[in-house]
Amino acid sequence: MLDWFSNLNYPIQALLATTFTWFVTALGAAIVFLFKKINKNVMDAMLGFAAGVMIAASFFSLLSPAIEMANNLKLCAWIVCAVGVIFGGILLFVGDKSFDFIEKRKVLKNSSSFKRCLMLITSITLHNIPEGLAVGVAFGSLFYGLDGANTASACMLALGIGLQNFPEGMAVSVPLRREGYSRKKAFFYGQLSGIVEPISGVIGAILVIKMRSLLPYLLAFAAGAMIYVVVEELIPESQTNKRKEVMAFFTLIGFSLMMVLDIALG
Repeated sequence: MLDWFSNLNYPIQALLATTFTWFVTALGAAIVFLFKKINKNVMDAMLGFAAGVMIAASFFSLLSPAIEMANNLKLCAWIVCAVGVIFGGILLFVGDKSFDFIEKRKVLKNSSSFKRCLMLITSITLHNIPEGLAVGVAFGSLFYGLDGANTASACMLALGIGLQNFPEGMAVSVPLRREGYSRKKAFFYGQLSGIVEPISGVIGAILVIKMRSLLPYLLAFAAGAMIYVVVEELIPESQTNKRKEVMAFFTLIGFSLMMVLDIALG
């Protein structure tokens, strides 16, 4: 099986690997089908959990690799991360203000709810794009014989990202279910946030050399977007619960789970 996979061209390898990471995202999003009716306490706990997952992913999956990659590329790591994080936050800030404007003009019904959902989907999707690129770069670099590049390490990277995507798919679908979306729609948008990985994975494999210089910025950009939506939307919403301290504990659980996955599989 491994020999068959190794004989495929590198963009096809990247496509298959990132299709796996998308599939795990879909599995995470499918958790909404396990609940008949989710009460407020459970939903607030899941929002807190999702916030923890996203905070951990921001550093361990995005900023830490961005720093390492920037150093390897002889870039100034702190400038790369600062620029990326700030612009990632600016993107979500502009989107936030745009929806506020729409809400004032009464263009959309339930626009504040729609804004919250769209910001969440956007942040997770932005997070998945550089992850897909990273997998694509790992497979594409095999063609150039770069140091440390081998099929096994590229497959392990895809496996690690895939397992991390399970709570991320859940982090999208569960909050959408809370906002009143049907199970099917919540699942659809949850898995949709991961569909960008196969696309960006193939692009990363084809344009590996150019993408290597852009990846640190993209990683930090995605981190900034995720941090913004956690601080702006998820944590404040989960803290509307009467038992704030319990919701905060679920945030720690989500952070710890994502941290363990990143460290153990990194």
